[in-house]
Amino acid sequence: MRVIFAGTPDFAAAHLTALIDHSETEVIAVYTQPDRRAGRGKKLCPSAVKRVAESADIPIQQPVSLKDQQAQSIFADYRADIMIVAAYGLLLPQTILDLPKWGCINIHASLLPRWRGAAPIERAIIAGDQQTGITIMQMDQGLDTGDMLLKKSCAISVDETGDSLKQKLAALGKPLLLRALTDINSDNIKGEVQDDSASNYAKKLAKEESVINWREAATLIDRKIRAFTSAMGTHTNLEDQRIRIHEATVKHEEENHPNSEPKAAGTILSIDKHALCVQCGEQILAIFKIQIPGANIVPIEA
Repeated sequence: MRVIFAGTPDFAAAHLTALIDHSETEVIAVYTQPDRRAGRGKKLCPSAVKRVAESADIPIQQPVSLKDQQAQSIFADYRADIMIVAAYGLLLPQTILDLPKWGCINIHASLLPRWRGAAPIERAIIAGDQQTGITIMQMDQGLDTGDMLLKKSCAISVDETGDSLKQKLAALGKPLLLRALTDINSDNIKGEVQDDSASNYAKKLAKEESVINWREAATLIDRKIRAFTSAMGTHTNLEDQRIRIHEATVKHEEENHPNSEPKAAGTILSIDKHALCVQCGEQILAIFKIQIPGANIVPIEA
C-alpha cells in the first residue's frame, strides 16, 4: 500500500514510525508544517515528523498551503493509495481528499464526535473528562466530521498530564491505524456516521490561557496546569517575576480551614518545604514545583 503521511508533532511522528516499520505499507512521501523558529536563539527547527522522515530517507514536502495548483500537482504525481493524517495543521481541499485511491484518513485523539478540532487532548483534561480515545476517521471537508472507521477508548487518570495522555493515545493509535489499513485494503470496513448533535469543539490553544487566573476554581487551575505541560505551560507573576508552575494539586476540603476568614484570590496562604498554598476563587491550590526564567525546575523546598 502506497502511503502519503501528513503530520507535525511527536504524536504524529509516533504513528509515522509505526508505518515505516510495517511491512505492508510503503511511505512514499511525508507532508509536514514548514520549519518554525524556536528556542532562545530563534533558530529554524524541523518538526518531529520531519526528523523521522529524514532519518528514513523519505521525500518531504512542506507546503504553506495545499490549495494551489502546483502543490496539488506534486501531490498527484505520488499516485498514493491512501493519505494518513495526524495533527498536520493544514486543511485539505476536496481535490486532495479525492486524489488517493482510498481517500484520506485521520488519526484523531478523541472519541468523536466529542472534541472535534485542534486541541482534543488538552480540552478533555481541562473539562474533567474521565475517558477519551482514538478515532480513525474517513476525512471530508468538514472539521473532523467524516465517517468513523475504528474507535478505541482509554481512561484519563486523576493526575493525567498533556504529556502522559499524548503518550497513552499514541500507543493506542498505532495498532488501531495498522488494523484500519488492513481492513481498508481487504475492503472489510464500514464507516459510521457521526452524531452532530453530540459534538463539541476543541478550540486551538491560545497563549493567554497559559496565564493563571486565580479567581477560577483550584480544580480548574489544576487541570490547566496538567493539560498544558507539553503545549505551553502555565505561569503567574509575583512582584514582576514570571513564575511557571509545573506541578500542583487541589488541597482536600478538610485542610482548607472553613472557619477561617476567606482571603482574596491569588493570596499566598502558606509556604513550607513541601508546598506553596494559594487561595483560588474556590478552594486552595498547593504548588510543588516551579521555574523562573533561565533556571531549572525546582521543588518548593529549593
